[in-house]
Amino acid sequence: MLSTQTHIVPKLSTPIRLQEYGVGIFTKALTKSALKKALKKRYITVNDAIASSATYINGGETIRFFIPKEITPKKKLAFHLNVLFEDEHLALIHKPAGILVSGNSFKTIANALIQNIRSSKLPDATTPQPVHRLDYATTGILLVGKTSSSIHALNKMFENKEVSKTYYAITIGEMNCKGEIATKIGGKTAQSNYTIVKSVPSKRFGKLNLVKLTPLTGRRHQLRKHLTGIGNPILGDKDYGTEGLILKGKGLYLHAYSLKFAHPHTGEKIHIIDELPKRFKKIVAQ
Repeated sequence: MLSTQTHIVPKLSTPIRLQEYGVGIFTKALTKSALKKALKKRYITVNDAIASSATYINGGETIRFFIPKEITPKKKLAFHLNVLFEDEHLALIHKPAGILVSGNSFKTIANALIQNIRSSKLPDATTPQPVHRLDYATTGILLVGKTSSSIHALNKMFENKEVSKTYYAITIGEMNCKGEIATKIGGKTAQSNYTIVKSVPSKRFGKLNLVKLTPLTGRRHQLRKHLTGIGNPILGDKDYGTEGLILKGKGLYLHAYSLKFAHPHTGEKIHIIDELPKRFKKIVAQ
């Protein structure tokens, strides 16, 4: 069985791709990636014609999203999350290591949110959804939208680089005290800036560094690839680490430390910090 959501496009000053315009409109495809999947599966029509990622919207069209009936999980995910900030529009939570942000698995941050975040009382309230991703092994701040308009606005802010992100990592080996890495990833421009906060000697690794990282772009595994590319892989990185220098059983030493942005509805300057894990502090305190 299918259910349908319908949207009438208002007047537009300029044409826009459906995959850009449609983010945040439909409750079952609020994020850009979810909308792309729906288009790929031919769930969306424009004026009764199957839409694609190449479809443009000019204004006045009728967009329909045909939603397949979902099988509701018999059990709810009981997984405690530490909420760092929350209002009616959005929330920021601490993502622990060893859990996916979203996907087909049952154990994901997305499935745990409803048990940890208050439901919004606003008219366009929806199921809370992460608006960006952190790797399975990465810890730290994750931004979540609680309303359709917030999810749409926050996605746009990430696209427009209006969200400032700071990470910390423990890296291996000698490295300059600061630097810029601009190696392309997947053929696309990518830039990461780093500053060494502290270095300590290590019998096994030679030297370990606590490094402050500022990614200016958001490519997949960007920080991990960039640091490995300059010869300073992140401690515990099983995918991009150096053979013989991979620390096992302690996890990846990469932490999303802070997010800074203007609240999409109130304009308030939000700057939330998620303190370094104890295992980071233990290394640099040696």
